[in-house]
Amino acid sequence: MNTKRNIAGWILTALLFVIAFITIVPFIWMLISSFAPNSEIVKVTGGLFPTPSTIENYVNIQEKFNFMRLFANSLFVAALKTIIAIYTSAVLGFVFSKMHFRGRDLLFGVVMSTMMIPWAVTIIPQYEMFTNWGLQDTYTSLVVPGLISAFGIFLFRQSIGGISDELIEAAKLDGASDTRIFHSIILPMSHNTIAALAIFTFLWNWEDYLWPFLMITDENKQLLAVGLKAFNGQYGTDYGGLFAATSLAIIPVIVVYMIFQKQFIAGIATGSGK
Repeated sequence: MNTKRNIAGWILTALLFVIAFITIVPFIWMLISSFAPNSEIVKVTGGLFPTPSTIENYVNIQEKFNFMRLFANSLFVAALKTIIAIYTSAVLGFVFSKMHFRGRDLLFGVVMSTMMIPWAVTIIPQYEMFTNWGLQDTYTSLVVPGLISAFGIFLFRQSIGGISDELIEAAKLDGASDTRIFHSIILPMSHNTIAALAIFTFLWNWEDYLWPFLMITDENKQLLAVGLKAFNGQYGTDYGGLFAATSLAIIPVIVVYMIFQKQFIAGIATGSGK
């Protein structure tokens, strides 16, 4: 029996290594290509990977479309929306988990039902709303739709539900208000869920393309995901510059994940266990 388990374990490990290799090869190819000239990238003959021989692609991206400005814009918007979504999700998760009022479960069901509505269905109504309000070409139009996260509310409700009611009652007996309980007890004990939602929300907002493309027309306010299309010309594409910009664009996502990796796994495990 142990021999069969060991064999099954080795097979599973080998399969995971193969899947990981297939997943990571495109990123390695992109990184190597970012140091190669366009002629080397697009040539038919040659090996699988182009020959890296230049850093001009990284030098030119700032001159071609003001990479650092777009990078800073995306970082600001993604970080702001992530912070707001975490806080509002934590507040509403606390309300739905620990506060008892008439219609609580029904209201929570309504919030969860919004997760079933495809994003494409809401684009046109939202676009008309923000245009009529005169908010086009402002970051407000990007931030407001992300103020509330149904997914985040669900995660926090599951996490906060595991916090002892006796602990909260003891805090109330000591004279703590609901606001004090939330900030001094609930938030510190929800760090795993905060990390999990931070990674998800930051990633979603960092790579968002369609909504910023519709709402922002000023090039100085545009986000990086939209700005990358500047490498696609009428008669060709600057693949070297595109790969260089994309390689730099994934750095914040990697950094965020590395910082919150352990808490992220624990937070997801907590939510799925619930």
